[in-house]
Amino acid sequence: MRVSKITGVVAGFAAATLLAGCSAGGGNTAEGEQDITVWLYPVIADEAVHKDFWDSTIAEFEKENENVNVKYEIFPWANRDEALQTAIAAGKGPDVVYLIPDQLAAYQKSIAPLNDLLSQERQDDLLPNVKDSVTIDGDILGAPILTSAQPLICNAAAFEAAGVTEYPETWDDIVDIAPKFTAADMYVLNYPASAENTLNLTFYPLLWQAGGQVYDDEGQVGFDSKAGDEALTFITDLAKSGALDPEALTTNVPLEQTAIAQGKVACTWNNAVTEVAPFWGEENVKVLAPLTDKESVAYGTVGSLSVLKGSKAQDAAAKFAEFATSADVVEPYLTAAGYFSALSTTEPLYADDPLLGEVEKYVPDTTVGELSSSSRALMGVLAPEIQAALLGQKSPADALKDAAAAAAPLVQK
Repeated sequence: MRVSKITGVVAGFAAATLLAGCSAGGGNTAEGEQDITVWLYPVIADEAVHKDFWDSTIAEFEKENENVNVKYEIFPWANRDEALQTAIAAGKGPDVVYLIPDQLAAYQKSIAPLNDLLSQERQDDLLPNVKDSVTIDGDILGAPILTSAQPLICNAAAFEAAGVTEYPETWDDIVDIAPKFTAADMYVLNYPASAENTLNLTFYPLLWQAGGQVYDDEGQVGFDSKAGDEALTFITDLAKSGALDPEALTTNVPLEQTAIAQGKVACTWNNAVTEVAPFWGEENVKVLAPLTDKESVAYGTVGSLSVLKGSKAQDAAAKFAEFATSADVVEPYLTAAGYFSALSTTEPLYADDPLLGEVEKYVPDTTVGELSSSSRALMGVLAPEIQAALLGQKSPADALKDAAAAAAPLVQK
């Protein structure tokens, strides 16, 4: 096993130098041995723990597969797509790379489908929603290693202060209780609307709860719909009534400076329990099912290990991806990073954790939405229009119509 690490502001230059100097991809070596290269990113915040996990995992894999040599490289999150695009274009990409769902769509043409490379047992063990999140046009494009969940979480102390005794389950419940929080100088929901916030954690869950889609079944713009209008009207009406923090609609500030940290927000779905617990107190964090309009659904990401078509050792690469994402191997990786298992047969990882254990229950109720190579670009034109509606500059219908017109050329035909 060999390992190198590329970090810091010189990452882009270092990656380019690496790619220019040698091939990152593996292949056959002398005496029937195979070399594979794996590109990873710092999912575990503690660098030493992250490295130890991959060192031990690769050592165990190489012990069981003596003819395969694994080299891994750790890249920073910043500029990761530029480095990967450059590598693939030069024919020097890795054999295995960690990707999230919108990257699966972006690199679809470069990813080797795992339908025949991943065991049927593993395919059958994937949670249905997780399997959907890595499948495009019938092809499984990654071996899932982790998933997350963003259900509704509420502050019990805020409810007590506002005199509200029941937690919300539906949009109507939110509308009903909002005036009591407003009267108590608090906000019923957290909704960060500045453009740098991903819509996966703000608007899209509402769109899905209304029964809508970001893309329609033909892959075209789908948010400009009745469901989209209902979702945006719901949140803009709350903004108009003063039920949302106006600062959060325009400005991104550190969490400790927000109304959430001040205990002035009743509920949120765009923050993790580990983020709010230090401010609310663990005993006040109530984990609840995602809100319902027509459906109860939340966002949850999925990280996976994908095999690239350019690999000269696809079988070995897929074997490593399956090994590294197996339940017994990946558990310490998940618990160190605070993520959840993508497998249906895994025992609960956080049964003894009063907060993460509750969040874990909602993993099957999550989605990454519809996958498209234009996902990020589409967010770029939709987010400002949503913000304009929230600030009262446009009606929800006009905002969605204008966003759809701007997004249409971005969507591949």
